[in-house]
Amino acid sequence: MPIWNTLARADTAAGDEILLRQRGALYEIRFNGLELMSNLNHQSETVLAERSLRLHGRTDARVLIGGLGMGFTLRAALELLGPAAQVTVCELIPQIASWNRDRIGHLAGHPLRDPRVTLRIADVMEVLLEHRAAFDVILMDTDNGPDFTVRQANGRLYGEGGLAVLRKALRPDGIAAFWSATASDPFERVLDAQPWHWRRDDIQLIGGRVDAFHHIYLASAEAGRIGLRASPDALPALALS
Repeated sequence: MPIWNTLARADTAAGDEILLRQRGALYEIRFNGLELMSNLNHQSETVLAERSLRLHGRTDARVLIGGLGMGFTLRAALELLGPAAQVTVCELIPQIASWNRDRIGHLAGHPLRDPRVTLRIADVMEVLLEHRAAFDVILMDTDNGPDFTVRQANGRLYGEGGLAVLRKALRPDGIAAFWSATASDPFERVLDAQPWHWRRDDIQLIGGRVDAFHHIYLASAEAGRIGLRASPDALPALALS
């Protein structure tokens, strides 16, 4: 078996170490020694964009993506969107953006080169706070999920305050979607407290165990937008697992 080859290394101002490494056709980004992302089993990141955009249904949508990663979510969104669409991608770590340009961009077909894309090197929360009713679809893939955030500050994205900010940045008929490596009971309780409808989709990993899943949480003020049927006596939040 080939050994891992370190392609690049970066340190953040907070003292975190980020590593890009390769073994054959496998690329991996590690954060403080833990795998953050790879090009193996990325189908759920693709589904994150595809399912949300198909449910919303507009090819000219204005989309916000929290987290560039290796570009798979961005590529999937671009494939479904038309020429009038606009996609803003927030990436907190500038080195990850640089690696997408000169090291790993080929993995997702160099999506940053698309003229519909605007890259912001910024905390996605800051970008959300700058906008009100601006986005049709918001895709959050900043961490390994609500229960496994890359940095402590990211926890606010999945709390009541963060979700309130996100809702204000979303258009009234918009869809928000969150990627998670695990099903999160605490996050589901927070979603229950929000004035919108939500569902969780479980995505089985290709080539993995039969019980190996990633998860996508979809939320919208309109139940029909995410494939739920609201009834006159429905609760403010509905769950479909």
